[in-house]
Amino acid sequence: MSHTFTIAILGGDGIGPEVVAEGLKVLRAVEALLPGVRYRCVEHSVGAGEYLRGGDPLPAATLERLKEADAILLGAMGLPDVRWPSGVEMTPQIDLREKLDLYNGVRPIRLYHEAHSPLKGFGPALRPIDFVIVRENCEGLFSERLTPRPAGRDFETDTMKITRHGAARICREAFKLAQQRRKLCTLVDKANVLPSMAFLRKIFDEVARDFPDVKTEHVYVDAMALFLVQRPHTFDVMVTENMFGDILSDLGAGIIGGMGMAPSADIGDEYAVFQPSHGTAPTIAGKGIANPIATILSVALMLRWLDHPDAQRGAKLIEAAVESVLSDPANRTSDLGGQISTTQMGNLVCQALT
Repeated sequence: MSHTFTIAILGGDGIGPEVVAEGLKVLRAVEALLPGVRYRCVEHSVGAGEYLRGGDPLPAATLERLKEADAILLGAMGLPDVRWPSGVEMTPQIDLREKLDLYNGVRPIRLYHEAHSPLKGFGPALRPIDFVIVRENCEGLFSERLTPRPAGRDFETDTMKITRHGAARICREAFKLAQQRRKLCTLVDKANVLPSMAFLRKIFDEVARDFPDVKTEHVYVDAMALFLVQRPHTFDVMVTENMFGDILSDLGAGIIGGMGMAPSADIGDEYAVFQPSHGTAPTIAGKGIANPIATILSVALMLRWLDHPDAQRGAKLIEAAVESVLSDPANRTSDLGGQISTTQMGNLVCQALT
């Protein structure tokens, strides 16, 4: 008898629905190959479009329904012209992380073909780029973004909040991941200047004692920005604060072909959201040219997280299919300099599933 998982589908805004459609296409294709598991997909309306319709980008009733799902697949949310009265954009994806305590932001960065990277001399057959950024999602510089501010003052502040609990649990997750990979864990901080970062380093070193088989190193965030351009092949797992992880994730995506190549998972102790690292890209929405690879790989991350042998096998099939498709430099969407459409890329991945 097969096991059924309920997947909450949040297409969201901009190109979100387009790339999610390809992710679901691949999910259904791999489901047909593995009869031991089934996926019940339930769509929910969230994001800027939902705000314009009903006044709330993440309705409370929808959030409660999301908690009932086994996993959440998200496209992208928010639009530049839809903002709160304060002037900031709506970020329901961040709200989701905080409300569901999805503290573990997993951002895999892998280069599939040398033609995809703006860097010279890197590729699977040369110097492979294959590392994971582990981003703390629930505190750091984002911690007081919703705190009411006094009116009338001529300055503004944001607080870099690092707690022992938050730092210890994200470092522990990074070390556990490093044990499954190449056993190297790098802390990215700014401990030479910021007391909050010195505290993070102290906690990282304490947690490291429980993982003697994992080699550790410390790199300042400004140096890491340099090293990710000069020698990205030397890193395995890196763990860092919320804002630093946000910035480095985009840099990492840039060296492997762009945001359309970068999947992500936001994982907590009870819930998890899987989504491409990119935004809604409204300037290309509806044109059929968005790269769905990040979403398809996020589906694979979702299947790896679900606790079922056939789901695990499905993740491996998807990852192998993506690798096969992208090994041919002709198979490139417009962001990579090619002509393959969104739906064509999804079809190619489905055809490569074996």
